[in-house]
Formats: sequence, C-alpha cells, structure tokens
Amino acid sequence: MSYVDEVLELVRKKNASEPEFLQAVDEVLNSLRPVIEANEELYKREAILERIIEPERQIKFRVPWVDDKGQVQVNTGYRVQFNSAIGPYKGGLRLHPSVNTGIIKFLGFEQIFKNSLTGLPIGGGKGGADFDPKGKSDREVMAFCQSFITELYKYIGADTDVPAGDIGTGAREIGYMYGQYKRLTGLYEGVLTGKGLTYGGSLARTEATGYGLLYFTDEMLKSNGKSLEGKTVVVSGAGNVATYAIQKAWQLGAKPVTCSDSTGWIYDPDGIDVATLIEVKQVKRARLTEYKAMRPNAEYHEGKGVWTVKCDVALPCATQNELDLDDAKALVANGCFAVAEGANMPTTMEATKYFQENGVLFAPGKASNAGGVATSALEMSQNSERLSWTFEEVDSKLKNIMINIFHNADEAAKKYGCPGDYVAGANIAGFEKVVTAMLAQGVV
Repeated sequence: MSYVDEVLELVRKKNASEPEFLQAVDEVLNSLRPVIEANEELYKREAILERIIEPERQIKFRVPWVDDKGQVQVNTGYRVQFNSAIGPYKGGLRLHPSVNTGIIKFLGFEQIFKNSLTGLPIGGGKGGADFDPKGKSDREVMAFCQSFITELYKYIGADTDVPAGDIGTGAREIGYMYGQYKRLTGLYEGVLTGKGLTYGGSLARTEATGYGLLYFTDEMLKSNGKSLEGKTVVVSGAGNVATYAIQKAWQLGAKPVTCSDSTGWIYDPDGIDVATLIEVKQVKRARLTEYKAMRPNAEYHEGKGVWTVKCDVALPCATQNELDLDDAKALVANGCFAVAEGANMPTTMEATKYFQENGVLFAPGKASNAGGVATSALEMSQNSERLSWTFEEVDSKLKNIMINIFHNADEAAKKYGCPGDYVAGANIAGFEKVVTAMLAQGVV
C-alpha cells in the first residue's frame, strides 16, 4: 500500500463522522500523489502527511448569550488552528447553523494550501459557531459576538491567530468581536481582519474575494486562448463573493445573468444589476423576491436551478457541495467551457472529475477564491505599519497575487505531468511551500 493510501485509511478511521473533512483530505492527497511518490521515503520517515492532516490545536467551547426576550441561548463555538509552519493561523469565522467540527476542519485544512498559494506568510486555521445571525436583532448579534470572543480571545492575537469574516460574519459581527477583544485585552492590534475602515480595515477587502475570482478566471482563460469579453456568466450566491464577482465580470466585459440565495434564484436576461442586488441583500437584508419586484424583466425561481441556464462560464459562489454531477452535466451540455470556484469546495468530487474529463477549464477554490484571505493579509500588513493604502494600491496588489497564483498552479501541474489540471497544480504548489517549512522546523 502506498503512503498516500495508508494515510487516507488512517484519516477515514479517525474521522468517520466528518464527511466534509474526509472529502477535502481525499481530494488533496489524491492530487498530491505525483509529488508524494517522488519523495515518499523522506515524507514517510518524517510523517509529513500524518502531521499535515492533524490540526495543531482544536478549540471547542460554549457560547451563552441572552436574546431580546430575556431567554438564555447556548451555541457551540469552534476554532481549529491547523498549521502555522509559514505564519500565524489565518482563516474566517463562519456563523451558520450547519457549523460543526467536521466542516471547520475541512475549511481549515483547505486554508493551509490556499494561504500558502498567496505567497504571504500566513498559516491555516478556521472557526465559527452554529449561530444564525439571520433574523436576529443587532443587540442579539452583539450579545452573541461578545460572548464568543470572551472565550476565543485567549487563543488569538496579531502574531498568533488572526480570524476574519466568512458566511454569516460581516462587518457588523467583526466590529462587535473586535470591540470586545480590545476591551478584554487593552490591545489595539490587527487581530481580526475585515474591520471597518475607521478602525484599521482595508479598502477593497469587501470586494476582494469576488474581484480576485475574476482576476484568476481571466488569467486562466487568457492562458488557454480564451477571453471573458462578451461571454455569458452564471453565478450562484448573493453575498459579498457573488456580488463583487458579478460587478468585476461586468467590468471585464462579461454578462452575468444569475444569482441565488438559500430560498431561490434570479435569472435576469438584461444581466444582474449590481446596485439592485446590493440594495436587496446588503441594505434591506431581504430575499431575492425583492430583486424581482425591482427588476420586472427578471425571473425568480424557487429552489435550485442556476446551473440549468445556458452560459460560457460558471462561478459557484454560495456554499460547499452546491454543484453536483447532474449540474455539471447540464452545464457541459449547455456549452459551459470554464468553471471557477468562488466558495470553498462548492463542486462535488464527481462534478469536478466530470468537468475535467470533458475539457472544461476548472479552477479550484483554494486558488481562485484566495483573494479574500490575501487581502486580509494585506490588512494585517497595513495594521502592523499603522498605514492605510488606497483602494487602487490594494486592488493592484490583489490582481498581481491572483495572476501569480494561477501561474504557480499552472507550472506545478506541468512539472508533475498533469498540464491543465489546476486542482493538482494548486494543491502541489501550496503543499510544497508548507512542507519545506515543516521540514526546516523539525518535528513540532
């Protein structure tokens, strides 16, 4: 049995109740086979794979808070500090009812390689809670966030672990968390990213993941003799990633025609109007039925269906495993030639394989959606220097980072005999940097 297979068997035994984590490890380790087989004796002796799949630290804690009716509520908080070989732990805090240990571990494991790909000195971590901010008052959200940070603050710091936003954790939540951290520690430091612009936040951070996704996609298409100009794009999601992916798609000459939320989706034949989408989702915090009311030409559909729309490029920007094999078949049948992930692992393994077998250019999230964490690291740099860069400066650095990520993944794929396989290329490029650091630092 090969070293990879030995470790995969070990992971399945130890983490049988964590399907998302198993899926992430399976995808990464299988795509790393060429580089692991080339160094099998060394990696096995140093137990590199066993060390990289086991978090350095896992924190799980109770989060009690009081709702507006005076009732005490209790949620579970998590922080998984996965790998600090190349820098302090960095990764978002997800607030969603689906959050559990397995999901946080899957996200943290992916974050190791994503952060490595940015070229910036940040390790991999992730956290969150099974709290749903939807439908909660500002006071209730504040009560939860203050309780959450009252426990988590013991384990984070500007040079230790720097959390950020994720699903359910926007500027409001980060603000409440940062205020409580500062109150408890007396420190005004860059311990959380995604902060407001008046207290250490970075311009372009809100737009970064969506913009970065399009910079990566554009470079991938150019390198394969194609272009975004005049192309029809379908997008899932209606949060920051989807919204700013739609905005940048317009700017690069494409026409984005869909978006979605947890209850339904919009098809707008005139192209998604970004101002209307922002008004509905960010200002009113409403459902997409409101978009339809404001844009009569648009169609609103209940449930799932974005991937049935004819398109050239598909950008899944909602949540994990939202695009399955049937969706992949529909996209290919409709002429889609490129898929780039804006969310974390939104495409199932079967769908990814189908795209690759059918000649679709496929960009994995750890590469194509790395713009958010890259800009978070740029925010850390600005905080350390007590400086604030212009939007143009940050956007320019972001664009260069995303272009470099594409070429690093492209070159790694070619080096190990799988040209055009950007899943393998991204995993290999991210893995090699982390492993070099781990070997240099000894058995820790």
